[in-house]
Amino acid sequence: MTLTKWNAHAVRLIAGAAIGLGLTACQPASDRAANDTAEAPANLTAESNAVMADNAIAVEEEAKKSIIRPEIEPSPTPTPPAEPVERTIPFPAKGTQPDPAGLAQLDTLLADPVLALGGPITIWGHSDSAGSDAVNLTASRKRAEAVRDYLVEKGVTAERITVIALGEARPIAPNRKLDGSDDPEGRDKNRRVEIKVDLPTPAPSPPAETPAAR
Repeated sequence: MTLTKWNAHAVRLIAGAAIGLGLTACQPASDRAANDTAEAPANLTAESNAVMADNAIAVEEEAKKSIIRPEIEPSPTPTPPAEPVERTIPFPAKGTQPDPAGLAQLDTLLADPVLALGGPITIWGHSDSAGSDAVNLTASRKRAEAVRDYLVEKGVTAERITVIALGEARPIAPNRKLDGSDDPEGRDKNRRVEIKVDLPTPAPSPPAETPAAR
């Protein structure tokens, strides 16, 4: 191919390429916008799905909080109603004063909330069967009075207390064994003072008022 023909061929190729570029540049803007619009829904759909997923998680977490309600504390357990209190105070052999173990029980009674309610207190004195009935009755009274005096010394009103001496009349254990021999353990249990603190008597309701006569 001669140089002249080669140049003419190159010119035609360059001219064709220029025409193609010109046609692309001259494409209407509406066509390009249509192509952009066709791609937009896919992106918007993906973003919308992501937002909806986040909202669903937030709603679920809020529902859990609403069900659990950690800010609400459980209601307190109701306090059981008060009941009378009973104690048994042991006494040593031939003793009319409580020993340290008996004093410890009396101190526990003094700390009981029922005692502070102001109800009546009954104290029963007991003895074992060693000695005459009169001696045992006197010993049981002295034991009961010793307990009363200790309570009064600690602040209990004396008017609340009633003392009853029973002597050997109400044993809670045998004073003697079946063979007739002495039963020291039984006698220890019978030398005692029993205490009962009752609840205060409710005040009587005031009488209903009757309509005044006209």
